[in-house]
Amino acid sequence: MQKEKVPKVSVCVITYNQEKYIRQCLQSIVDQETKFDFEVIIGEDCSTDGTRRIVLEFAATYPNIVKPIYHEKNAGGRGTNNLLAVHDAACGKYIAHMDGDDYMLPGKLQLQVDELEKNPDCTICVHEMRRFDQQNERFLEVS
Repeated sequence: MQKEKVPKVSVCVITYNQEKYIRQCLQSIVDQETKFDFEVIIGEDCSTDGTRRIVLEFAATYPNIVKPIYHEKNAGGRGTNNLLAVHDAACGKYIAHMDGDDYMLPGKLQLQVDELEKNPDCTICVHEMRRFDQQNERFLEVS
């Protein structure tokens, strides 16, 4: 029996009724170019829009990467229960968290892992983020 590889990074995504954003979110993750294996654990919290259909599509297309958790009833708790379920399922050395309406710029995972590996005393890393105005299709100025 072949032993399953343990991913270096578990990308934990929580989503509820984010049909408009979840496709870009997931695509931006699976498109990451890395020198290591990673998984995407996505908690789909019983959405009432098309979010679950998109998560199912990604799970079928990327079965070795995307590992969904489908709640049969809304986990409630303002997303906390969904977040805990997703993080409990993660098995990577490092955990990256995203919400279903976020997306990763190219190179994010590799850059963060490189920094964490160079700095073994570091237990967390953060970065600036850019906010995108979908209505006007432009990034907003960071204040």
